[in-house]
Amino acid sequence: METTTAVNPFLEGNFAPVREEMTSDPLKVIGELPTDLSGMFVRNGPNPQWTPIGQYHWFDGDGMLHGVEIRHGKASYRNRYVRTRGFEIEQKAGKAVWSGILEPPQPDSDGYKNAANTALVWHAGQLLATWEGGAPHAIEVSQLETKGEYTYNGKLASAFTAHPKVDPVTGEMMFFGYSFAPPFVKYSIVSPQGELLRTIPIELPMGVMMHDFAITANYTIFMDLPMTFNPARMQRGEPGLMFERDRPSRFGILPRHGDSDSIRWFESSSCYVFHTLNAYEEGDEVVLIACRMSSTNVFVTQPEQRDPDGDIPRLHSWRFNLSTGTVREEMLDDVPIEFPRVNENLLGRKTRYGYVGKMAPTPLPLFDGSIKYDLQAGYAQTYEYGKGRYGGEAVFVPRPDATVEDDGWLVTFVYDTDADTSELLVLNAQDLSSDPVARVLIPQRVPYGFHGTWVSQQQLDASV
Repeated sequence: METTTAVNPFLEGNFAPVREEMTSDPLKVIGELPTDLSGMFVRNGPNPQWTPIGQYHWFDGDGMLHGVEIRHGKASYRNRYVRTRGFEIEQKAGKAVWSGILEPPQPDSDGYKNAANTALVWHAGQLLATWEGGAPHAIEVSQLETKGEYTYNGKLASAFTAHPKVDPVTGEMMFFGYSFAPPFVKYSIVSPQGELLRTIPIELPMGVMMHDFAITANYTIFMDLPMTFNPARMQRGEPGLMFERDRPSRFGILPRHGDSDSIRWFESSSCYVFHTLNAYEEGDEVVLIACRMSSTNVFVTQPEQRDPDGDIPRLHSWRFNLSTGTVREEMLDDVPIEFPRVNENLLGRKTRYGYVGKMAPTPLPLFDGSIKYDLQAGYAQTYEYGKGRYGGEAVFVPRPDATVEDDGWLVTFVYDTDADTSELLVLNAQDLSSDPVARVLIPQRVPYGFHGTWVSQQQLDASV
């Protein structure tokens, strides 16, 4: 198979990988880092170590962690590859061994490589790098060195979603793994101490790509959306994974500790959701807030097959009435947005505020600002990064001992296309119209990536 020859936009500009792993301390700060902002921001993303085989998709690259540790008003930076088994094999070979998701698996490889490149979760004293097709990888903080695959003492019986949910009240963590063979979804609960307690199958009519889910105080919400896997399509030479616009969307609401017999399914209009903002209970209703798109072209390779209205996510709510069985779907804003976050101290409970990336009007997934939604007042406030400046997911960092929901900061990496430089931007989450609290200058370019997390000083000190 030929290696990539045509220019791939995800291998150019600030999507292109950086190959150097470095540590830099201290960093130059414009403005002033608050003394009570203490911990480490870590973001995951794809960063191929070798020239890809065949067509490269942004989801394919080896995971690389970029971390900024902040303490006493000073900051340091380090970046490290997630050293997965596949990474180590390819490093030893000196070339790519695995092809990506747009290509058939290499005949001499075992399926697709676990790239550990998507997101991060902190639970039970452990930082995990996630990738929805396989096991998570344990990461040592604050050095960002890889400890290895994390399988809960061999109890992990499925893949592991990129977006597990930690209940801030009970300390439990919920996750699921989807596959393209029955049972199509397995759902698991991990104790606050980090023990995998149980795994149950969730019955679906067919295999689907299920990227995210949501929790409330008492329920877990699964999204059976029409990004379907059909082996018969593959036999016809068509994509195995494809969005089917004529199929409805289904939302399954399961009591957290229930089994597959206790799940209730609600049907709604055809759509796709990559990321949920939050969910909560209100009277007889379970409310889900997420970034909804009418369809997605994520695995479409032929331009003529693309839906021009696809891949435009907007903030929506769904209200599932557990008494009447009805669904009410509503668009909350018509601005294209993605990468939603809340104050995770309130995850699964009704939140007033949500934070999202404002999508730039470009063919590529670029974000030119951050938006704060006041969901109670129906109001939005936007911080624009500035001309030629693009950021990523903005993570909410609560101020220690805060008494109101939005008392804290938003942190994200921002890249300046003119200067070819990157920085960590720290914004006042209570007032996005104000100037940045601080800009931490990074000594190398930080490529665009996926999801990050904030590891507090207390968590750093308690890490295992």
